[in-house]
Amino acid sequence: MTRSDTRHAWEKARVRKPLAERKATGATEHDTGLKKQDLVFTAVYRETEACSHLAKIFGVSPGTALVERSYRTQHVDERHALGIVRSYLVREDIVQNQELLDSRNEPWPGGTQSQLAAVGIEFAKITEHVTARSATPAEAVELGIGTSDPVLHIERLRRTPPAEWWRWPALPWPGIGPGSSSPPRWTDDEKGP
Repeated sequence: MTRSDTRHAWEKARVRKPLAERKATGATEHDTGLKKQDLVFTAVYRETEACSHLAKIFGVSPGTALVERSYRTQHVDERHALGIVRSYLVREDIVQNQELLDSRNEPWPGGTQSQLAAVGIEFAKITEHVTARSATPAEAVELGIGTSDPVLHIERLRRTPPAEWWRWPALPWPGIGPGSSSPPRWTDDEKGP
């Protein structure tokens, strides 16, 4: 697997694209080559509080109100997810636009960067931390794999005050073997797209 900063630049550039263009395709289609009609996407939002780990990342006090957003994408012909994602936002940062608190507005045309642009937030830096580990029992069921099978655990930090912390708890990539012998590779292109 190879990732490049061009993926993040692509997401950021979409913020300024017309609504019809942003509605036509999303990040999963971009990353997998699948068509929108090939995918089933679900989103569930809930309010929660910042634990000490999230509080440190966001620079807020533990107990600060967060919106946890859980996403699942699957191929229409499969029962298991292609990936499961959990994302956190500080509620106070987005409450001015009530549409951002309602999962019925998903998938949001242009994704998270377009959502946050609606309240004047633009990312300056994105950092991804990747580790491999065995799937938890719940992830194994959701992804259709064994509990001893490897998954990639990706923590994506999108930074600009206020911050967003995006966490992919399990995202299996076809063709990836045990994490210890098949590390993903990232390529940074300083020029962007």
